[in-house]
Amino acid sequence: MIGNELRDLLEPTIERLGYELADLEVRLGGRGGLVRVTIDRPEGIDLNDCQKVSHAVSALLDVADPVPDQYDLEVTSPGLDRKLTKIEHFQRFEGEVVKVKMRFPIAGRRRFRGTLLSSNDENIVVEVDGESHSLPLAKIDTARLVPGGA
Repeated sequence: MIGNELRDLLEPTIERLGYELADLEVRLGGRGGLVRVTIDRPEGIDLNDCQKVSHAVSALLDVADPVPDQYDLEVTSPGLDRKLTKIEHFQRFEGEVVKVKMRFPIAGRRRFRGTLLSSNDENIVVEVDGESHSLPLAKIDTARLVPGGA
């Protein structure tokens, strides 16, 4: 549950700075934990943006102390093969090539690679080899853009 609580804590601060919290990855335990904050904005992200958000998030985490273990904080941009985690991401990238991995098979397969045709609050539609597949958002394990549509 720490991921959702951490998202709720960080998102307002990141948005006040003018960025979107595109993704949050939390891995704790082992030889050291990791809190990876992925930020985005329409103009794109550069190193100065990452530093600005890192300072603000670090200060917030120091005060709130929501993470019980030791961890490294990493603030990054989504990159070319960005994860699609919110309905707004799917809507923004309609017409692009995506790779989708489902939690459970749909139409006998778990992996789909094709053009993202449409999206709504419940499903996305991906065209693979001329055939459209409606994929429930709730059953998507991971979804990423394919750089250059390759």
